[in-house]
Amino acid sequence: DIGFEMYQKILNEAIDELRENEFKELFRDRNSDSLSKFVDDCVLETDLEVRIPDNYVNNISERLSLYQQMDNVKNEQELDAFEKMLVDRFGPIPKPVEELILSFRLRWLAQEVGIEKLVLKTNKMIGYFISRHESGFYDSPIFTKVLHFMQENPSVAKLSEKNKKLRIIYSDVTSLDDAYTHLDNILRVHTE
Repeated sequence: DIGFEMYQKILNEAIDELRENEFKELFRDRNSDSLSKFVDDCVLETDLEVRIPDNYVNNISERLSLYQQMDNVKNEQELDAFEKMLVDRFGPIPKPVEELILSFRLRWLAQEVGIEKLVLKTNKMIGYFISRHESGFYDSPIFTKVLHFMQENPSVAKLSEKNKKLRIIYSDVTSLDDAYTHLDNILRVHTE
């Protein structure tokens, strides 16, 4: 009844949770890998214009088809191919579409940082970290980078907890480029 994709998603989440909790000892080497993926998807909420405008692709069904194709893009190579296809079919990419493409890169970067939800509204960015407190993320090298970044840059962002969810808050974020740069700076921190 729920469909195959939803079933797969629920099953994968259950397996990951078992791997991190009940069978933690069996997967110790895998869980401690600095390249472990702790977040499968990051939800992005924004009041910025990230869309395919009517004057770029004027056919509604074609725009919907393009959104569906984008939804299936899983990595940088596929995103580059999609971008090239847009240029070939519709000409130079306008700013809102550039922002839409950058939103995918931003979400992937947020996932690397351990952010499940990213809100960019009213010139502010709030990233909500993994909600499961028992997640291996909080013992990972990535979270160590977050903490070092906060220690080295206390005026850039702040950590706070709201409704038992840890979040990072940035003020004066006016574009997706700003947001990307801020999150990228976290990953560039050296922790030695």
